[in-house]
Amino acid sequence: MFANGQVVIQFMEQFAPKHYAVENDKIGLQLGTLQKEVRKVLIALDVTEEVVDEAIFVGAQLIIAHHAIIYRPLAKLDTSTPAGKLYEKLIKNDIAVYISHTNLDVTAGGMNDWMADLLGINEQGRDCLEAVHSDQLYKLVVYVPETHADQVLQALWRAGAGEIGNYSHCSFTSDGTGTFLPGEHTDPYIGKQGKLERVAEKRIEIIVPDSIRRKAVQAMIKAHPYEEAAYDLFPVDVKGPSLGLGRVGKLGEPVSLTAMVERVKQAFDVPYVRVVGDPDRVIRKAAVLGGSGARYLKYAQFAGADVLITGDIDYHTAHDAIAAGVALIDPGHNVEKIMKPRLAEWLNEKLAAGKYTTEAIPSTLSTEPFRFA
Repeated sequence: MFANGQVVIQFMEQFAPKHYAVENDKIGLQLGTLQKEVRKVLIALDVTEEVVDEAIFVGAQLIIAHHAIIYRPLAKLDTSTPAGKLYEKLIKNDIAVYISHTNLDVTAGGMNDWMADLLGINEQGRDCLEAVHSDQLYKLVVYVPETHADQVLQALWRAGAGEIGNYSHCSFTSDGTGTFLPGEHTDPYIGKQGKLERVAEKRIEIIVPDSIRRKAVQAMIKAHPYEEAAYDLFPVDVKGPSLGLGRVGKLGEPVSLTAMVERVKQAFDVPYVRVVGDPDRVIRKAAVLGGSGARYLKYAQFAGADVLITGDIDYHTAHDAIAAGVALIDPGHNVEKIMKPRLAEWLNEKLAAGKYTTEAIPSTLSTEPFRFA
C-alpha cells in the first residue's frame, strides 16, 4: 500500500514540526498537491532542473528539499524564465515540492545534530548556539483502575511523556477511589447502568511537552480501559527543553586545528575548506552550524568554542574571529547535503513501520555551485 502525500508529510512534521522554523522561513508545501498517492519521494538539498529530471527518472511524485524554491510572493509565472521553467516542469509532471528548512536544522536529531555527530562533538553536554524554541510543558493527570495503571503508564512513556532533563520514565502515582454512575446509553468497562460505582484507582501524574501532547493523550486514551477516560492537562511554569540553531560542545579528545580541518573535510566529503586561525591551536570545544553561519560567531565565542565550523564566512567576519580568538573552518554551504541519506533512512523506517510501500530516495546529484580551480 502506497502512502498518501499527506501521510508522508505527517511523518515529516513529527520529526521536524513546522513551528520549530524561524520566523518568515519559507517552509512547507510550496508547489503541487499532497492529495495523491505517493510511490516515491526524492530527498534533495536543492531543487534544480537537474534534480527535477532525476525525480522524473526515478518516478517520484514528491520532492522533500531543504532549500526553498519560492522565496517571495510571485507577481506572475513566466515560463520563459529559469524559475518559471522549473515550476512548469514540476507541474507538468505532477511533482509536489515540500520544504523543511530551519525546522529540520532546529529539531533534535536533525541537521545540526547530524553535523555535530560527524565531527565528534559529544552528545552529552551538547547545546544549541541560539535557542529559538522552548516546549511548553504540561502535567497530564489521569485516573486509571489499579488493574490497568501500568498499561497506561507504559503507553505514555512510549509516546515520549515523562522526560525531565536527562531523566526519562518520570511519573508519580497515588491511590484513591473513583466514583461514577453509568448512564442509559453507556457501555461501562466496570459496573452497570444506573448503579453508582466506587473503584480503586491510581492517579498518574506525568510531564508532557506540548510538541507531543496530542500523541501522548491519544496513547493514554487507547491504553485506558474506560469508555470515557478522566484526565486533566495543566500548563506548568517550568522551562521545557530548548531547541535552536547550531550545536556546540566538547570533543571526545582535544585535537589541533589542522587535525580538525582534516576531520571536517572527511566528515563532509569536501576537497577544500577555508580556515582562520593558528594551525597548531588546540581545539577542545567546537561549534557547528549548517548553511550560512557568519552571524553566529558571537554565539560561538559566548559559548566558549575554540572553533566555529560553518559556511559562507565573509572577509570581515574572518577578521572579527581573529580579534575574538575563535578559529573558523568554512567547508561551504553545500555540506548540508548530509541530510539526504539520513532523512531518507529516517522516513523509510517510518513508512515501513506504517506498512507503506512508499520509498524515500536520496538524490545522487551534487548541487554544489562552486568549482575549485
